Amino acid sequence: MTSALTFAPLDPDLHQRALALLDDEWLARDADLAPVLPIVLARGVGQDWHKAGTFRHHLVGVARSLALWRQPRDVRLLGLLHSVYGNAFVDLVKFDPERERARLRDAVGERAEQLVYLFCTASRAQFVRQVLAGQIDADGSVQVHEHRLPADVVAAFIIVSMADTCEQWFAWQDDIYSGFPDVPHVPQAAHWMAALWPGPMRPPSRIYAQISALGAALQHPALKGLLPMPPVFEHCTRTLSASDEAAASSLYWSVISQAQPLVQMDGAVAALEHAARLNPWVGEPQMVLAQLHLIAGRSQEAQAAATGALQCYSAWGNAWDKRVQWDAWMAWARILRQGAQTGAWPERLDKLNNVALKAA
Repeated sequence: MTSALTFAPLDPDLHQRALALLDDEWLARDADLAPVLPIVLARGVGQDWHKAGTFRHHLVGVARSLALWRQPRDVRLLGLLHSVYGNAFVDLVKFDPERERARLRDAVGERAEQLVYLFCTASRAQFVRQVLAGQIDADGSVQVHEHRLPADVVAAFIIVSMADTCEQWFAWQDDIYSGFPDVPHVPQAAHWMAALWPGPMRPPSRIYAQISALGAALQHPALKGLLPMPPVFEHCTRTLSASDEAAASSLYWSVISQAQPLVQMDGAVAALEHAARLNPWVGEPQMVLAQLHLIAGRSQEAQAAATGALQCYSAWGNAWDKRVQWDAWMAWARILRQGAQTGAWPERLDKLNNVALKAA
């Protein structure tokens, strides 16, 4: 028997923190990050390609999640600068690690610069491999080749890795980085279709399970309590299976790509409901479901689904479906919730162009 579908309530404090990050000005108001941003921008990060956007978009998006998760200064700076020395995954070397460490150290402090340097030079793939395998020592340390990372660094690297991955990953990376952290060497000529960027921009189908496992590692006795626990996956107490993630993504995309009946919405509703059951940790399936309920005049169901979507968006600070950015998903979910609460939703298709968020 199919279980009843329930949606998470909206955490008012978390939601208010998320609202404060919707405008680009949030970074200018951050006393720790604002002085560093011009130094990074001067290195051309706004012109560099990076996965679903530019390198600036990525660095700021990672820092945004970390700010939302109330991470301390050095961890937020690590998020903003996490790849500036380059790493095995990207060739974007913005500061020469042989000659410019002192310059960055003067700007951010010794502790933050050391975290950035280790994050760029220690093998990230090996670190993720060790953590996912539960190879964390009793004292919380992890051995990554020649580096022994102490517990406080391990906790910081796990949390930044979660933010880093959720900000950038979509289906294109599912294919080119299939199997991460154990990526096979696949010839591009034989798989040229997978190489075409950005592809159809499907949401990821095999990475949030990994993010949930990284978060669960923060429950290790020597790591728990070192840093604020990210609010995702019920504060990292729950995990998502790889099979549920893949099935939920496929069900969601079947609706978005109009692979469901286009007149009767029952099939689309059922697909989205099942997607939300399988993966209740992302907001987009719940948000689309909310709009279908509004169209059908089911305001109560629409409000519950839109509220659940807003809670998910407020927990991540980044979008799961990268076709539009996080702030746009937040805005539309708020409009849907408003429509459900007021009972006012356009009957005519063209009037969707007129909807707007009203001041509370």
